[in-house]
Amino acid sequence: MLDKLKKLNPEIEFFSVTDNEFSTFGRVINGLDIKELSQTAKKIKNPENGSSYLPSVEDFENLEIATLFKNEFYGSLPTQLGYCWGHNTFMNATEWHNANEINVAVTPLVLILGHIWDIENGKIDSSKFKAFYLPAGTVVEVYATTLHFCPCEVQKEGFGCVVGLPKGTNTNLSDKPINPLLFRKNKWILAHINNDELIKKGVVSGITGTNFEIKY
Repeated sequence: MLDKLKKLNPEIEFFSVTDNEFSTFGRVINGLDIKELSQTAKKIKNPENGSSYLPSVEDFENLEIATLFKNEFYGSLPTQLGYCWGHNTFMNATEWHNANEINVAVTPLVLILGHIWDIENGKIDSSKFKAFYLPAGTVVEVYATTLHFCPCEVQKEGFGCVVGLPKGTNTNLSDKPINPLLFRKNKWILAHINNDELIKKGVVSGITGTNFEIKY
């Protein structure tokens, strides 16, 4: 699959999360039993079009692995397990949090990642980003300094990704922030300059260059 993706997407650097290039973006977590979590996620029906995201899914958080995530990855702080799933092939935007994020690939998928330090004066060119392939069953910790957004599918059935974060992340803000990039709690975001849908919702545009479309 990775070789196929590289051939079909020559305009973006493509890697596996097991390659050394991933080391500044995150790390692969091995040895976790995610079978029950993946089975629970697969019961959630994909939308016909577009993608969906729930910051917190009670069925995930009732599983034993949720306690492990809380204690081992977030130092016993309140934690949420959410789900991002559906259909997406475009970069579209990028976001970051003041916390590492755990991603569990329920299906094979692609993450388009960048570094926060490449943002200059609220702008970043898409050439600064790289694409990483995750086979189904892969668990990664994406660092707080890593720019990321909605995963991209590599199969017509769509994608599914369990998302672990500190509790409250990606929920509505209580007060209007000073920083216009703060769009939700613990969620700073930049839209691609051609993404009119997000910009109309109030997301600041700041990604220039190609709005990458992952072909598979």
